[in-house]
Amino acid sequence: MRGVYTSVVEIRQKIFTEVARMAYEGGDYSRIINLPYKIIPGEVATYRESVFLERAIVEERLRLAIGLPLRDMTEHAPVSRGIEESAIAEKYYDPPLINIIKFACHSCPENEVRVSDACQGCLAHPCKEVCPKDAISIVAGRSVIDPEKCIQCGRCVNTCPYGAIIKMERPCAKACGVDAIGSDELGRAAIDYDKCVSCGMCLVSCPFGAIADKGQIFQTIHAIKNGIPVYAAVAPAFVGQFGKDLPSDKIKKAFKELGFADVVEVAVGADLCTIEEARDFLEEVPEKQPFMATSCCPAWYSMAHKLFPDLAPYISMALTPMVLTGRLIKREHPGCKVVFIGPCSAKKLEASRTEIRSDIDFVLTFEEVMGMFKAKDIDFSELTADEDLSAASADGRGFAVSGGVAKAVVNCIKKMKPNREVKVANAEGLGACRELLTEARKGVYDGYLLEGMACPGGCVGGAGIMQSPTKSKGQVMLSMKKAGYRNALDSNYKSYLAELEEGDLRAPAR
Repeated sequence: MRGVYTSVVEIRQKIFTEVARMAYEGGDYSRIINLPYKIIPGEVATYRESVFLERAIVEERLRLAIGLPLRDMTEHAPVSRGIEESAIAEKYYDPPLINIIKFACHSCPENEVRVSDACQGCLAHPCKEVCPKDAISIVAGRSVIDPEKCIQCGRCVNTCPYGAIIKMERPCAKACGVDAIGSDELGRAAIDYDKCVSCGMCLVSCPFGAIADKGQIFQTIHAIKNGIPVYAAVAPAFVGQFGKDLPSDKIKKAFKELGFADVVEVAVGADLCTIEEARDFLEEVPEKQPFMATSCCPAWYSMAHKLFPDLAPYISMALTPMVLTGRLIKREHPGCKVVFIGPCSAKKLEASRTEIRSDIDFVLTFEEVMGMFKAKDIDFSELTADEDLSAASADGRGFAVSGGVAKAVVNCIKKMKPNREVKVANAEGLGACRELLTEARKGVYDGYLLEGMACPGGCVGGAGIMQSPTKSKGQVMLSMKKAGYRNALDSNYKSYLAELEEGDLRAPAR
């Protein structure tokens, strides 16, 4: 459903807008009780069986957007509980980051094979013939599956000439590459947080809008209103996210309308990360370790540490572009606050770690920022073109797409050591990332540089994007062509690396 404007997306964006508007306006925040009636007006249900259920779900999503926890359904509590305590300029994410609103969950089948109305009752009935457990019988000329015998092997699904047999899977579980989603005692989706890496793919795959992550729109706006200089660090995937009326040469003006002091490309940090990872590879592979994996995707990094702890030491310890950019901004503007703005839910979790909090104060998705633009009624078409973002290399901007990180590192290595051959393997989506590391464990990728991206397509397919991944990739490619230089080693900021001790460029154990 990526890039498709559905009713779920519409409601989500309305919630971000109302939370942002409430924060900008200030005053008595107990008025949050009126917002569900504004978002879901009238007496008749539009999306579900009951208008009261629709509003109850909106209440929980409002709380999560503010950074508040879900309420316990067994106890009475006003929707405004805890909101005054959250109306501050400093608040970190309280776990869990990804939440399931249980009464919004459809209790989808986990794994079930069904015969649809498309069954033609054919004479050959190949579905019955290929079933290894004799789970299919012919009743009144149509195929019937015995769920007690069915092992969900899918042979009947693949054999039916009419495509009449379908395999039902819970969409959120299907999207989860680390098998973190199962069922609770009532058949509703449940997250195993010991496995979850907060990639957000379940969030954007649930067609009932039952899954949501926590936000920091409220706190970001309060920091801006308090007069603290707040800088927006925009991820390389930002180009085109806010529509054709907000090209990159209008970005600075638009963000200043929201109250930000200025805008900095995180692709600058990507250049610094590229140089560090290139150095790491040249120093470590193959003399000290069999291969090296990139470090910029926090969900990939977390998945590797949880499922492949023996391989975790082979992931580069270079800090991510987000953190390096945050450090650069705070070095140049002491006392400021930095907001990372990107497509990623997992970045929220990364920034909440104790050792990162001093570098990145808030993390917002493109969707959440769009809510801020709407709350301020900013018309992009009325903004005049201004200074374009031009500090980063083409390779740094390419971090947004699958394969881009590895390509940047290879290009950097080739400039450092022209005769050094670098073999590369990359994967997108956590399922494919798991397969990549499984093969690496067997020695298949010895001597390689490995790149893992949790989201299909790379960062342009993240949980907080506004455009389709395909369209976003095209926009990123155009921005790469417009870059003033190609290689990270040509960065005006590369001297920044030399000013820091090596340990300061290394990520603590995550």
